[in-house]
Amino acid sequence: MESKIEVLSTVKVDKSSDLYKVVSELNKTLKHQDLMFGLALDDENKDKMIFTIYRT
Repeated sequence: MESKIEVLSTVKVDKSSDLYKVVSELNKTLKHQDLMFGLALDDENKDKMIFTIYRT
């Protein structure tokens, strides 16, 4: 069984200490709709984060 993850959207946002809570709730709420959300620090600008929406 092959699992394919598709990137639907990516956006840079200002760094926030609570943003991971929003991403966690989105993952819990929308996983049954085959959606997954990611958050990472931007390597180029430490004041920014990269928010990504995936279809699983």
